[in-house]
Amino acid sequence: MQIHYLSEKNSVLNHFLAEIRDVNRHKDAMRFRRNIERIGEIMSYELSQELKYESIEIQTPLGIKNTTKIADKIVLCSILRAGLAMHLGFLNYFDQAENGFISAYRHHPDNDDNFEIRVEYQAIADINDKCLLVVDPMLATGQSIVAVYNRLMERGHPETIHIAVIIAAPEGIAYLEKHLPENCHLWIGALDKKLNEQSYIVPGLGDAGDLAYGIKL
Repeated sequence: MQIHYLSEKNSVLNHFLAEIRDVNRHKDAMRFRRNIERIGEIMSYELSQELKYESIEIQTPLGIKNTTKIADKIVLCSILRAGLAMHLGFLNYFDQAENGFISAYRHHPDNDDNFEIRVEYQAIADINDKCLLVVDPMLATGQSIVAVYNRLMERGHPETIHIAVIIAAPEGIAYLEKHLPENCHLWIGALDKKLNEQSYIVPGLGDAGDLAYGIKL
């Protein structure tokens, strides 16, 4: 798996990462969603450098310009519900992309810290021979992304796969490296220290879905 760390160099990405982590800003859900969306836009630009392009000619008012355009047929899939705001950021840049949505959540059958991943709702375009982009803000254990990947592979076989996360833990990265094919690209906004006993990222930012859309039952 090819891993791309985006916050190693200072940029406006780090500014937005700082804002979404700041507990003093967490009461402003609209600001949180907008920053997640803007981070998605920044990550889209970085990821776009790994896509395929084709040469084209453009007629301008004064002549012909030889340039390029994206050749990949993109399917953008977000993991519900936390991925929705990030999805919008990517869609702002890849506006011709087909779209998909899939749910994955932690189920605690014994009401303790042990959990299993359940993948339920899914609605996605044909992914065969296309460029599949999977987006989710947090990469903690990695189990959700692997479960989603396995379910998507039941639907088809994309030509290329890119996974974009905003904050990742080392344990989650190691899990993806073990369970996903080598030709996957993993894009990481920021790498954090570890997971805690409840498998949440430290220092992280809390629950991205709750911060964006309210506390769930």
